[in-house]
Amino acid sequence: MNSESLPVLEQHLLSALSSPPQEVRRLFHGRGRCWPGLEQLTVDWLHDQLLVSLFREPEQEELSELKLMLSRFAKTEQWQACGAVSMLLHHRDREGSPLECLWGTLNDFPQVKENGLSYQLDLGRKQNNGLFLDMRYGRQWVRDNAEGKKVLNLFAYTCGFSVAAMAGGADGVVNLDMARAALERGRENHRLNKHDLNQVKFLGHDLFKSWGKVRKLGPYDLIIIDPPTFQKGSFALTRDYRKILRRLPELLTEEGQVLACVNDPHLTSDFLIDEMKEEAPDFKFIERLSNPPEFEDINPESSLKALVFRR
Repeated sequence: MNSESLPVLEQHLLSALSSPPQEVRRLFHGRGRCWPGLEQLTVDWLHDQLLVSLFREPEQEELSELKLMLSRFAKTEQWQACGAVSMLLHHRDREGSPLECLWGTLNDFPQVKENGLSYQLDLGRKQNNGLFLDMRYGRQWVRDNAEGKKVLNLFAYTCGFSVAAMAGGADGVVNLDMARAALERGRENHRLNKHDLNQVKFLGHDLFKSWGKVRKLGPYDLIIIDPPTFQKGSFALTRDYRKILRRLPELLTEEGQVLACVNDPHLTSDFLIDEMKEEAPDFKFIERLSNPPEFEDINPESSLKALVFRR
């Protein structure tokens, strides 16, 4: 972080909060490298909390300058009128990813809205809070394409895609993730939206040891693949993605769709397109979904890639 760039951030926040978003939103995306000196900083609006995240811990003097700017910002008319209850600083690069409350009172389990749907967040205990905001258009696409379909949600995390699918009229969703605690949060997300949990399954399993169970619950009309880039001991994207793609023919219906995602800045869309051609040649690339405009990136291929394929 470069403290000389902080006036740019301050003006950006003043503009963004002159008319605060009604739903959860990214307000500033330094990681897109469009704002020199602020590449390791993001700001999110969580309904009534401002979350400033540092992806790389700055020098102490720069950190002090950032806090001074935010303290000054908390005295502005825009901040006083925006309805915020807290201003938070998330040190993602520190051990334990601690959260610092700079102003107001922390609500560490806030409920937020996205596209009219409710999600429960968890602040201050992990690097991620339970909802990846750059996938907003992906969740909306699933909602728009889920009616009457059986959906398989792989690497489900807190089941954002599942919530969107059920809101879109899916017949049922199977969520699979090794992290049982994340799936429990997903169950709560469905409850918040008053979904029938008899239509939703939660499998806390290692995918690569559970193909028989996954296949037995199919076939599926829509499969969502949104893996981590790397998960110690269980998943490495460049090594393991192909193992999933080669299973698609036995899991999908004859006209099934796949939403395949990659968020590694070092891999382009061609990685997924080429892997699909190699492992599941019956599937045709249809489109790459746009990312929300607030996630502008100096190189679009470095940002989230969410690609649609059809059998």
